[in-house]
Amino acid sequence: MTSIRIAVAWASAAAQEVVDVTLPAGATVADAIAASDALVRAGVDAKIAGYAIFGQAARSDTPLRDGDRVEVTRPLVADPKALRRSRARDRPLAPARPRRLVGNRS
Repeated sequence: MTSIRIAVAWASAAAQEVVDVTLPAGATVADAIAASDALVRAGVDAKIAGYAIFGQAARSDTPLRDGDRVEVTRPLVADPKALRRSRARDRPLAPARPRRLVGNRS
């Protein structure tokens, strides 16, 4: 039976970690997560963790190919839209620049 090499990555507030694991062909995202012990090491609850393969969302039953990078994702801490609105509200508008005419001015 052939084996595949998979990188499992996650990030905490302090650092990013990547663990390489070797699994049998036909392994799934769940197999890679279990082999790397990523959820325990990252301190993420399995019920709220998300997964991705090279940044593309994946389910735990997604089959893996040799060389894939499985990423453990965390839920968002804050709503990005609310943060953007807050920054826009707190930041004053820049003064308008005069328009420069282009082309024939006759």
